[in-house]
Amino acid sequence: MNILFMGTPDFAVPSLEGLLRAGHNIVGVVTQPDKPRGRKMVLTPPPVKALALAHGLDVYQPDTLKDGALLPLLERTRPDLIAVVAYGKLLPGYVLDFPARGCINVHGSLLPRWRGAAPIQWSVLAGDRYAGVTTMQMGPGLDTGDMLLQYRTEIGPRETAGELFDRLAGAGAQLLCDTIDRLDEIQPTPQDGSQATHASMLDKSMAEIDWSKPAGQIDCLVRGMNPWPVAWTRLDGQVMKIFAAEPVEDLSGQAGTVLRGKDELLVACGAGAVRVTELQMAGGKRMASRDYLRGHPVPPGTRLG
Repeated sequence: MNILFMGTPDFAVPSLEGLLRAGHNIVGVVTQPDKPRGRKMVLTPPPVKALALAHGLDVYQPDTLKDGALLPLLERTRPDLIAVVAYGKLLPGYVLDFPARGCINVHGSLLPRWRGAAPIQWSVLAGDRYAGVTTMQMGPGLDTGDMLLQYRTEIGPRETAGELFDRLAGAGAQLLCDTIDRLDEIQPTPQDGSQATHASMLDKSMAEIDWSKPAGQIDCLVRGMNPWPVAWTRLDGQVMKIFAAEPVEDLSGQAGTVLRGKDELLVACGAGAVRVTELQMAGGKRMASRDYLRGHPVPPGTRLG
């Protein structure tokens, strides 16, 4: 089958790899423009572009899809189907309507739950027991199209958003290939809009820890914000990033107060406490909390935040 692939970040890379392994003819790859990255703001290609070039595929990076900007490419390549995985922009009607087999999207949630930009992170932030991937026939709305296949998996009790992201990226690749193979037999299922939730983009302000929250919620915040933007608080006026923590339900104290700070870092929450196990102080290295405490013990009663 002739397929035009549209995708940008790491999550989309296994899907493109899977289509290539399955022997589909990738007539082109559309991805976002290169962007400056890092402290030196070096212009860097998206991961999908790097993979596509490694396989000798034609890559297109339009600044916009509006006003028929992609139409010349569509008419030249004549794809039977467009596969879309985390491309990053809504597709206009002329793109959705062009291929005879439609546009199939791989979305990192159990739709209709967590429509939007950061579904995997929100699955962890919300304390969901299950997460997954859905393939759907794309329509004009944001992740509102009819569902084709779903993959469901239990979120591990200590699993971070980054770890779940990697697992679901691989599962999404397999689901996309299965969907294309079974496209003629799958009965599309409309989504129940009344069950929809929205997964907004994350930003750094959302990662500040509110110690008045219960320990379980703070645990979900720490795991859901890892690897970005990373949960944080303040210790003696300095930012302390917290990469890993675990709830301790049988301890209590004034929210945000350090209960133990010599051999382990225990902090009281609104209900219960959390044991901080991996941290990074401003200007320092990421390290195990016990290693930090050897040189910088925190007196019990110290307030964080």
